[in-house]
Amino acid sequence: MKTSEDGPLHQRLGAEFRRRIEAGEWPEGRPVPSEAQLCEEFGTSRGPVRQALAQLRAEGHLVGGRGRPPVARRVTPSQPFASLMSFTQWARSIGRTPGQHTVEVARRRATPETAGRLGLDEGAPVVDLVRVRHLDGVPAMIERSTFVLDAGLHLFAFDPDEGSVYEALTGRGVDLHHARHTIDAIAADADDAALLGIDAGQPLLRVRRLAFTGDGAPVEYADDRYLPAMATFTIENTVGGRTVAGRDRTGAPAPRTTVEETQ
Repeated sequence: MKTSEDGPLHQRLGAEFRRRIEAGEWPEGRPVPSEAQLCEEFGTSRGPVRQALAQLRAEGHLVGGRGRPPVARRVTPSQPFASLMSFTQWARSIGRTPGQHTVEVARRRATPETAGRLGLDEGAPVVDLVRVRHLDGVPAMIERSTFVLDAGLHLFAFDPDEGSVYEALTGRGVDLHHARHTIDAIAADADDAALLGIDAGQPLLRVRRLAFTGDGAPVEYADDRYLPAMATFTIENTVGGRTVAGRDRTGAPAPRTTVEETQ
């Protein structure tokens, strides 16, 4: 098969090898053709073939080697930052029906914690949002978000029960560019228990999120608490040192997004 005429040969070979893996022509878990076979097929020396295979190995498309034939591996493409940010987008991506019940939207004064997280003076005006999120009508998560005032004021212009807050905010020009996530476990307090219909003390997965604009200004601080039976999180460290994380419902493939590692 001929490759495109544009770009260095090893890059063109890499693009063709990558396409074959993604298309299933080189089945996942099976050894790929040897260097000698690829050199014969493409009429080239070993140098460009080795460069192309090395690039695919660095990307995670090939595993193994060191005396064993490399094996094909399909890599889930990174999703936009909103796929982990937005419960609605995630639920739709796994074929579930998202839902929500808004508990409150309120303008308040920033607490010491939220002020510190958002880079505001203590007592500065902010907008709080509390919602119970559902999957197929079943409570799955409590969403508690605090927005800086200029972003949060948009929450009063639409009904948060209608769908994704992030879609609505970005549609109104709010710059939600990237986020830092911290994931841990926490026991449900009395408020959590009442909202989710569970016993106080039951373990929850907590995701604290600090979202930023493109120029690095904090715009939202959130504390989301999930029922473990409804969602889990996977983290995969890549060769390049990034952390890839995904939110998953048990038994469903997890969409992934690159996030910053935290201590």
